[in-house]
Amino acid sequence: MELYPHDLNRQPVRLVRPSPIVVIDLLATILMVVGVIGCQKPMKVAMTGNLTGNVTTHLPPDNTASPVVQRTVQGDSSQCLKIAIIDIDGILLNRNFKGLESMGENPVALFHEKLMAAQRDPMIRGVVIRLNSPGGSVTACDLMRRDLLQFRQMTGKPVVTSILDTGAGGAYYLATASDAIYAHPTSVIGGVGVIINIYNMSDTLEQQNIEPTPVRAGEHIDLGSPAFKISKDGKGLLEEIAKEFHVRFKDAVTSTRPNVSEKDLDGRVFTASYAKEHGFIDDTIYFDEAICEAKILSGAGEHVKVVMFRRANDRALTEFDITPNTPVSLASIPLSIPGLDRAKLPHFLYLWQPESSLESHAY
Repeated sequence: MELYPHDLNRQPVRLVRPSPIVVIDLLATILMVVGVIGCQKPMKVAMTGNLTGNVTTHLPPDNTASPVVQRTVQGDSSQCLKIAIIDIDGILLNRNFKGLESMGENPVALFHEKLMAAQRDPMIRGVVIRLNSPGGSVTACDLMRRDLLQFRQMTGKPVVTSILDTGAGGAYYLATASDAIYAHPTSVIGGVGVIINIYNMSDTLEQQNIEPTPVRAGEHIDLGSPAFKISKDGKGLLEEIAKEFHVRFKDAVTSTRPNVSEKDLDGRVFTASYAKEHGFIDDTIYFDEAICEAKILSGAGEHVKVVMFRRANDRALTEFDITPNTPVSLASIPLSIPGLDRAKLPHFLYLWQPESSLESHAY
């Protein structure tokens, strides 16, 4: 196909049709990008019918999420008395964790819903918090800790926390609201500290010929902006806030764990054996043994069933299953650059954060 411009002295322009293979590759690339960026939560498909007849599918609307219901994970389902396991996994933030391979749950809201379900059931005589988290934002962890304190005060039901891999930062802050804290022999515990991540992207912006021009009233209204290097005075202001939150954390620990020494409240994490020796936990035992301790504290006896709270579409079925609630990290596709995602910055964090991959989840 040839196209002649108005100037007849010029050579004709030849338009070349792309091959079918190129078109297919282009479409596949577009679909992949749209799928990665646009899928903020997993697609839910409900199926009806049977294996021998017709099977139909439909997509239920998002606002039909079922409330949590009890699933028996140990014991005879005919038994009346119960011990409830409430699971807490991953980063603790007061927002919905939307993304690939995520159920889109808000950890704060989900924890509250499960506590309320345990509170309403008089047959539930005790609770085991199954904890595996490096912490989260100061406010989210504080909300969850207050919920747990109120649950104990209103119900009188004993609460035992069992730490699996990690119980650090705000996760340990939450655990201090329990009647007893246990950990596996190989758990990592502690991290009594506060962090806020500030990035200086000024050199990067300059290289791209981008000049920030803020219009502001209030000298420090953009304190912590990645567009500028933070001043000494500005850093001092943020440090004062962090210190206040740190004092709050330390008070929560020392008021409930009186044998903990002040020198160990500097943000370090410890092995379970060190944590036991220095008063951070009551003992190093396995998860099933922690359940037995909850049975003893509750007075329910040995012959009780153990239940968990799950939504109807949650594939986690046993006491060690984890509700999928963490977006897949696609390192090859930089969907978020720390420091430039200003709308998601910043959080003061009760978080043990030794690796940069946690930063994208924390924001």
